[in-house]
This record gives sequence, structure tokens and C-alpha cells, in this order.
Amino acid sequence: MEDRELEALLKDVETDRVERTASAKDGDKIAQAICAFANDLPGHAQAGVLFIGARDDGSCGGASITDELLRNLGAYRDDGNIQPIPSLIVQKRFINGCEMAIVLVHPSNAPPVRYKGRVWIRVGPRRAIATPEEERRRHRDLPFELTPVTQATLDDLDLGFFEKVYLPSSVAADVLAQNERTLDQQLASLRFATTTMPPVPTVAGLLAIGKDPQQFIGGAYIQFLRFDGSMLSDPIRDEKRITGQLGEMLRMVDEIFAANISVAIDITSGPIEQRRPDYPLAALQQVVRNAVMHRTYEGTNAPVRVTWFSDRIEILSPGGPFGQVTIENFGRPGVTDYRNRYLAEVLHGLGFVQRFGVGIALTRQATEKNGNPPPEFVRTPTHVQVTLRRAV
Repeated sequence: MEDRELEALLKDVETDRVERTASAKDGDKIAQAICAFANDLPGHAQAGVLFIGARDDGSCGGASITDELLRNLGAYRDDGNIQPIPSLIVQKRFINGCEMAIVLVHPSNAPPVRYKGRVWIRVGPRRAIATPEEERRRHRDLPFELTPVTQATLDDLDLGFFEKVYLPSSVAADVLAQNERTLDQQLASLRFATTTMPPVPTVAGLLAIGKDPQQFIGGAYIQFLRFDGSMLSDPIRDEKRITGQLGEMLRMVDEIFAANISVAIDITSGPIEQRRPDYPLAALQQVVRNAVMHRTYEGTNAPVRVTWFSDRIEILSPGGPFGQVTIENFGRPGVTDYRNRYLAEVLHGLGFVQRFGVGIALTRQATEKNGNPPPEFVRTPTHVQVTLRRAV
């Protein structure tokens, strides 16, 4: 955005595209503003601007704009509190001779966007919590995960699980208490069904709460193979096809990992018994959850594959790097993007993801702490494979 446009927006105290704050101390205020701009209720189809270091009248607030402050502002994108993940840019700029941090927030392609379970919007120059009517928005071009599955009906969704488990985990309790929306409207609000009549499930709805997601999305499962050796030609020791909803699959694969990990016991190296697994469970969990979250579900029947050899584990995810993540910068700290940001929202709501963009870092940390070699990554335009080698 040009300086001239920023200067004009900064001075316009009536616009609903601008929020000003003298400092970044009020984290809730900043997150609510990001959420409201992402929802773009007025339909500007333009970025909203948050000025850090500006007073309400647009004058200079004298804030110190440090690298740490800019990193902290960028972290609002991935900390999991704003869902789906917002598209934002953080910059340090000099506006009218004043040093400021600028947060540009682009409108979401599939509102509503929530901060801690609440939908925030702009009403003129102020923020407010949206009413159910205000949450109903026109849809732009939808990503694959939000496309309707016309062969399915709402009977193909586990509505009991949705009402008793998923909804309370994803929407604030006080919002639910005053919620007078029908079940169809609740499903549409969380992108699990369309707003058409009759409503039909979306891809995300079937993956998250479907009774049999694989009936409609063929590759949406995890294939587990364990070989009694280090080659694909060696005898198969165990084989499982892990199906069901996303959360159900991840709980099952956790149990399989726990059952297959071997723990070495050392009673000679010190006065206290030492236990070390051949693979750290935390690393395996991070890799598989990333594989399920970031894989492509469109145009393929390939599953996520977990292949367990005697000396290593290979985890393959269909779909190469996406967006700003390329083959060259894959795994670089701070470089993240989301092919399936609404499925990321689902996994966060179910508790499988606490913070976004740190899966590779946590995997490296867990393997180093356990004494395993560093994880190895193979990335191509069609898949990503992670290899974890056994601790020796």
C-alpha cells in the first residue's frame, strides 16, 4: 500500500477500514481488529489497516517499533486464536514522519472469522460482536475444502458429535448460550454445510464430522505399514488402514505409534533407571498431524502413508509445498502457508494443534532431545516425505 493511501486512511477518523492504537499492549484489541477486518462486513474487498503507534485522532503515538514487536504482531496469524487463519502483512513504516507498525489484513474468502470463538466485525469506526444475521455473508470462490459434496446429505454427518463435542470446543460458551440459530445455520456458520436449501455437507464437514468420510473423499485415510526389515521387499509385520473423521484417525494413529515404539532401559549408566524410546512420540505426532493438515485432498485417491522399517519411519503426504512455502524454503523458520486453513481450524478446535507454523521445529527439537538423527525432508511438486531415523 502506497504511503499516500496510508496517510489518507490514518487521517480519516470515520472510516471502517482503519484501527489505531498507541501501543501493542492490548493484545485482545489487536486480535479483535484483525478478526473484524478479515470479516469485511461492509464488503470493501480491500485490506483493513491497523496502525500501531498512532493515537485515535491519527497523531503520532511515539511508539518504539522493534523487530520483536513486528514478530509478535505477525504471530497473531498462527497462534490459533483467530480462525480460519487470517491473511495479513506486518510492516514498519514512516507515516507523516512518525514511526509506526502497519498490519494489513485482507478479507477472508470464507467468512465468518472468529477470535476465541466470537465473530468480530466493523460497525463504522468501532468494533462489535456480530449478530447471527451479520454472520451470513456472500461467498466468493471457495477452496476445495469448502466445496459442497452434492452426493451427500446432512444424514451423512455425525450431528450428535457436532453438537456435543465439536461445537462447544470451537464457539465461546456465552455465544452458544444466546445462540438461537437452527442446526443447519450452525453447520453453515462453521463451514460444515452450505447455506443452500436443502443444505449439503462440505468437504470440510465430511472430514471433520462425517460418519464415513472415505465414502465421498477416497484418499482421506492413513495407510500404516510395518516391515520386518529395512526394504519394501521385506516381510510385512503389520498393516492397517486408518479411517474415520480427522480426529478419530489421529487418535487411532497415536495408539498405533505408542504400541510400536520400543523403549530401551539402561540400568548401568547411573543410579537412576534411564528409559529412551527408539522414536519420540511427540515427533511422530507432529509429522502425521502436519501431513493430514497440509496434504491435498483434491484430485487424488492417495492416502497419507506411514511406512515403518527396522531402521527408520517414512511419512508421505500427498501434495507438494503450497503458497509461499516452496521446495527451496520448505522448513525455514517463519515460512508457513495453509492449503487447508479450515481443516487447520478443525484440528485446532479438537485440540490436535495448539499453535500453527511450529510443527517442523517441534519435530527437530523432539528428535534431538531423544538422540535421534535430524529429520530428513524430501519435497517435490506432488508430495512431501519426512524420514525419522531410529535412535541408536
